Amino acid sequence: MELLQNGTKAKPSEIPLVNGTALTHLNSLFQTQFSGNIDPSRAFVSKVKRLIVKVGTAVVTRSDGRLALGRIGALCEQLKELSSQGFEVILVTSGAVGLGRQRLRYRKLANSSFSDLQKPQGELDGKACAAVGQSSLMALYDTMFSQLDVTSSQLLVNDGFFRDAGFRKQLSDTVNALLDLRVIPIFNENDAVSTRKAPYEDSSGIFWDNDSLAGLLALELKADLLVLLSDVEGLYSGPPSDPNSKLIHTYVKEKHQGEITFGDKSRLGRGGMTAKVNAAVCAAHAGIPVIITSGYATNNIIRVLQGERIGTVFHKDAHLWSNIKEESAREMAVSARESSRRLQILKSEERSKILLAIADALEKNASAISLENEADVAVAVLAGYENSLISRLTLKHEKISKLAKSVRMLAAMEEPIGQILKRTEIADKLILEKISCPLGVLLVIFESRPDALVQIAALAIRSGNGLLLKGGKEAQRSNAILHKVITSVIPNTVGDKLIGLVNSRDEIPYLLKLDDVIDLVVPRGSNKLVSQIKESTKIPVLGHADGICHVYVDKSAKIDMAKQIIRDAKTDYPAACNAMETLLVHKDLSNNGGLNELVVELQREGVKLYGGPRASGILNIVETSAFHHEYSSLACTVEIVEDVFDAINHIHEHGSAHTECIVTEDREVAETFLSQVDSAAVFHNASTRFCDGARFGLGAEVGISTSRIHARGPVGVEGLLTNRWILRGSGHVVNGDQGINYTYKELPLEA
Repeated sequence: MELLQNGTKAKPSEIPLVNGTALTHLNSLFQTQFSGNIDPSRAFVSKVKRLIVKVGTAVVTRSDGRLALGRIGALCEQLKELSSQGFEVILVTSGAVGLGRQRLRYRKLANSSFSDLQKPQGELDGKACAAVGQSSLMALYDTMFSQLDVTSSQLLVNDGFFRDAGFRKQLSDTVNALLDLRVIPIFNENDAVSTRKAPYEDSSGIFWDNDSLAGLLALELKADLLVLLSDVEGLYSGPPSDPNSKLIHTYVKEKHQGEITFGDKSRLGRGGMTAKVNAAVCAAHAGIPVIITSGYATNNIIRVLQGERIGTVFHKDAHLWSNIKEESAREMAVSARESSRRLQILKSEERSKILLAIADALEKNASAISLENEADVAVAVLAGYENSLISRLTLKHEKISKLAKSVRMLAAMEEPIGQILKRTEIADKLILEKISCPLGVLLVIFESRPDALVQIAALAIRSGNGLLLKGGKEAQRSNAILHKVITSVIPNTVGDKLIGLVNSRDEIPYLLKLDDVIDLVVPRGSNKLVSQIKESTKIPVLGHADGICHVYVDKSAKIDMAKQIIRDAKTDYPAACNAMETLLVHKDLSNNGGLNELVVELQREGVKLYGGPRASGILNIVETSAFHHEYSSLACTVEIVEDVFDAINHIHEHGSAHTECIVTEDREVAETFLSQVDSAAVFHNASTRFCDGARFGLGAEVGISTSRIHARGPVGVEGLLTNRWILRGSGHVVNGDQGINYTYKELPLEA
């Protein structure tokens, strides 16, 4: 089978995935929670039994015209998985003409003399290309499905066949028989004997391309869903390459028909997005839901049937649906920006009064807040959540009082907005000022810590930013009451939409696409969460990742001091990101009894100890499975190191660049540690628990950033500001720099 001619090797990404690994992945995806993750506009997928998948030429071929074996392999694996799950799957495929043209061009080239090649090369006959390509395409599908232990069948149809009622009945009977036998029918228009004229611009007849064929088959075969796979994510408001184009998640004919600007037709086929939309509109009007989504992703069909909100859905009742989420997400972000601009023009004392009012409201409503929080905690306990999460979730009266105190501290801070950071005389009477200003709109996604909502909201107000918040579902009641209390005291001149609360995680993907409205995303959570968000957005991300914090006890340390520090670093608040997770001990302390004293101190506090390869043998404790582990509970890892340089290397290899501490009386060793450890915060003879915005005097913190750009460590008001330039002149012009004398004189700052 001559798939790749002339000895050309397929790229790794083009090799079909038929070794079972991808199937295992798809199966695990399919087995994830189905109920609860389905978007309301995709609820119909729960009733799907029979579906038709149409794959276009741009998906089955690469840009050079060769087959995209990797994408075809992933398609076959998805269809096999769906079939094994009990779905009745029908495939409509394009690509035969393109494949045949590519093969015939190669054959013509191989059989041509040098003089033949000097002559103008005519276009190959399309029907001949179809005849050659159909057999090759089906042979490929048969080979791939056979490796997956699936049987497929080929059905070539023409437009004229569907004019015969007897044919349509026989077609339905045949397909039903094949599906009963768990055979996947593969349809294609028989272009080799089609009466349509090249170059296939004739749109007469019952169907005119494989998109309309798929729509027709969906009606004839009574499909529950039609999935049209394209080379883009779905239908956009304009050409997908246009940065101003937006993905339309729900197509409403009355709204979108006159708004959409279509780009070019298909690269190799004769359809393109226009053909897909026409087919989708017709099928949806007849009662068959349609979803257009990308065929480049390896699991999009599975995701569609899981109810995820991907691609563009066409449904006969779409015009009745309300609360289109991408619109509500944008409206929320736009409202936050507009409110933030009104907040910025207030006087400094007026912004401070808002914060003081929030602090008073928190204390006044403490009982109501506690009541809602207790409900969240009860649900979490009943659900069997870990103690570390329940600890973070709990919001007692003492913590509410501390939150109110931190908000008042922010209110008393020096005004951060409009501060002149630098003044320079560029030329005579031409003064340049660098001034602090808010970033704009922040999107903060945080874990199940309702106290974080208060801190973040207060920081946003102090820094003049609009804010969108998405907290953990476990704290839903607590977040709702806190949001209500805070926004209730924001004056109408600013508007309570300054701070928006995102209730559903389904809205996050749409918010992450609003790079024209949202200016910074701050995810507080695991490395996995931060990585997923970075991969999903063009908006700058301020990463708050794992808190793998270390305490290194050097040989010169005072053991009593070391015991006090490690006890506090681990047990003061084990669930905090600045709690000690690894204790590194100089080797000499394992010989003089120092190590045993440290271990006994932790065990006395109920800390479960895991050892590294060296410590586990000496202390007779369980060896840790990984040094890079955040326990967030009364547990930690202990390991023995050679010296301060070994400790530094260990931290760089296994840490998360959060907070590290050295306990030593040797000043030179201490300075080596402080200067060489590449983490956001590095301490000498002080607990890692001091790494906190409030304890640093910042009032509060959005989070602790382990990034190296813009802000690092506890991110307070200063980390939520940027700057702008103000130039004051008196008729100055550049004019090729003629007649202007640049002085660049530094001037004193003025309030």
